[in-house]
Amino acid sequence: MIFEMIKSVGIAHNSYFLGAHGKASVIDPRRDVDIYIDIAEANNFKIEYIFETHRNEDYTIGSLELAELTGAKIFHGSQVDFAYGNPIFDKDKFRLGSLDLEVLETPGHTKESISLVVKDKSVSNDAQMVFVGDTLFAGEVGRVDFFGKSETPHMAQLLYNSIYQKILPLGDQTIIYPSHGAGSVCGADIREQDMTTIGYEKKTNPLLQLSEEEFIQRKVEEKLYTPPYFRQMEINNQKGPKILGGIPYLTPLNAHEVKSEASKGAQIVDVRKPTSFGGGHIPGSINIWREGLGAYAGWFLNYEDPIIIVDDNEQKMDEIKRYLIRLGYDNIYGHLSDGFPSWYMAAMKVENLDMWSVHQLKEAQDNGQDMFLLDVRKLNDHKKKYIKNSHHIWVGDVPLKLNEIQKDQEVIIYCDSGYKSTIAASILQKNGYKSVKSVLGSMGAWLKAKYPVVK
Repeated sequence: MIFEMIKSVGIAHNSYFLGAHGKASVIDPRRDVDIYIDIAEANNFKIEYIFETHRNEDYTIGSLELAELTGAKIFHGSQVDFAYGNPIFDKDKFRLGSLDLEVLETPGHTKESISLVVKDKSVSNDAQMVFVGDTLFAGEVGRVDFFGKSETPHMAQLLYNSIYQKILPLGDQTIIYPSHGAGSVCGADIREQDMTTIGYEKKTNPLLQLSEEEFIQRKVEEKLYTPPYFRQMEINNQKGPKILGGIPYLTPLNAHEVKSEASKGAQIVDVRKPTSFGGGHIPGSINIWREGLGAYAGWFLNYEDPIIIVDDNEQKMDEIKRYLIRLGYDNIYGHLSDGFPSWYMAAMKVENLDMWSVHQLKEAQDNGQDMFLLDVRKLNDHKKKYIKNSHHIWVGDVPLKLNEIQKDQEVIIYCDSGYKSTIAASILQKNGYKSVKSVLGSMGAWLKAKYPVVK
């Protein structure tokens, strides 16, 4: 048997390659599918099946891309009318050598969610592992709010039944492989744990310690963020995204070309660290540090206007392109050739962003300086502790709540460490705010300095 977990950072997505005796399947493939081809070729396996555990909301599925290259058949749950692939039903079975894959319909997170139970018949008739999609996570269960408030109690009931009637009866020995790890927005508080077991979750998962009534009530009361790009992902993954045929090409652009494209509405994304962005950047550009693209690009970039990347160097453009195509951005267009230095060497206008230390913030507060202090962390983090007199808006909601942020005051922004605060600061600058500052180190440094917080 061959088995590999493939992680996609940023969106905390897990896909899987499973095979035996030369036949393989891929579960929930991402859009840049070359990694599955590489695994298959390296081990002399033929990819025959592609399974989707549900219509994913947080990334563009790579099933059509992979099927185009391998001829594999695509399968997904029957309760959504997909424009591609084949529906499968409860108790359907597939064979990979000595491995049996059995389908369980496990609705709740979505209506068509399925799980795949794996048994190695050469060893035992007991379940060895189960791919659960977004039904169950390490320390958490899937969210159930995608169909509106009126449907949430029903979806919570379905999820409870799926877990207790389908997943848990597989036995304590069964290894659970979810579609997401810690950091995903598809669960409220997923543990940092790649895999788990049914027995371990029965003992440690707080949601599995609740009665049925308590479980449903907890899910009804749950408040989670829903990025705006989820709607585009649902369309992509139900109708089928465009087949790319490979990683797209990014056109190298000189400073004058970037300026021209920006004047026509291109989205300029500066992927440098906050301190570099603060020192100088292209006016109107949005700062999302490179490693944060997968998690945050979907909150701020649209799917129509061209995307142009700005960095100090061009060593990791392949990584950047992968982050974006996983989120369905087919409008990535080009990059500033030779990085940001080529911008100021062309005598183009440069904008700066002031960076404050936590000591400067504390001194300003002590002196009674007039300011609009903005906390852009998640609401749950703000509720636990915050800096006195701060206003809260989650960073992803900043573009939608500009009317709540005073334009005639100095705006000081903090987050956990200074990265998300700089995203927010760049959004405000782009929208005409003249006096904006991002706090380096933010809450992490504030606590290190032992400055007071409100709890």
